Amino acid sequence: MRSIAVMNQKGGVGKTTTAVNLSAALARRDLRVCLIDLDPQAHASLHFRLDPYPGRPSIYEVLSGKQSLADVRQQVAPNLWVVGSNLDLAAAELELAGVPGREVILREKLRQDSMELDYLLVDCPPSLGVLTLNALAAVEEVLIPLQPHFLALHGLSKLLQTIQLVASRLNDRLRVSGVVLTMYDGATRLAAEVAADVEAFFHNAKQQSGPWTEARVFATRIRRNIRLAEAPSFGKSIFDYAAGSHGAEDYQRLADELHNIAE
Repeated sequence: MRSIAVMNQKGGVGKTTTAVNLSAALARRDLRVCLIDLDPQAHASLHFRLDPYPGRPSIYEVLSGKQSLADVRQQVAPNLWVVGSNLDLAAAELELAGVPGREVILREKLRQDSMELDYLLVDCPPSLGVLTLNALAAVEEVLIPLQPHFLALHGLSKLLQTIQLVASRLNDRLRVSGVVLTMYDGATRLAAEVAADVEAFFHNAKQQSGPWTEARVFATRIRRNIRLAEAPSFGKSIFDYAAGSHGAEDYQRLADELHNIAE
C-alpha cells in the first residue's frame, strides 16, 4: 500500500480538490483507495456528501479512541472509501495536547486496521499542528499542491523543514514524492517562471540530504477550470460532475503519473 499525505500549510491552493479528485482518479484505475479527511473544515467529506456536523462518526472518534477506522469508513464509489471529518475535529488539537504519543495516534490506528488497500490518501489541514503531524507520522509519502505564484517558495521552505523534522524524529520512511502545480494558467509568463523556479529549487535540493532528494515537479499541471470549483457544491468528484472537463483530464493524468512512479 502506498500512503500519501496531501498537504500545504497555505490555504486556497487546491489541496482538498487534489486529495479528492486524485483519490477518485486512482479508484477509476481499479485500485482500492481510502481517503482520510483530517481537516476540521471537512471539505473533502462534503465533496462526497458526508454530513460534517458534530455527532456523526468521523476521524475525530478514531483519534479520541472511541471508534476504529472500520467503524467510521464509508464506501462512496466503486473502489473508493472515505473516513470523514466533522467540526468536532477542531477541538482535537487541544484535547490531544496532554496525551502521550499524540503525534502517532493515527499511525497506530492504521496498524490495527485490516483493510487491504492500494492507496491511502490523507487530506491534511492547512496548518502544521498535531493533526498534520499525525498524518506525517503515519504515511510514507507527501504530495504538495502548489499554486504558481512568487510567494509559493517561501511557504515551501517552511513545509520542507517540518517534513525533515518529522522524518528525523517520528518517521524515517517519510519522503516527498513531489509538487503538483494547481490553478495553472499556461498562457501567463508568471506560471512558467514559477514552475521553473520550483524545478530549480528541487534540483538544488537533490544535492542535500533529506526526505525531498527524490522529489519531482509533476509534469501534469492542474489547469484553472471552473468545473473543479463547481463540483463540491454538487457533492461529486470531477469525474461524476464533468467527466469531459479539463479538470477530469488533468487529475486522471496526474493519477497515471503518480502510479507509474512505483511501476
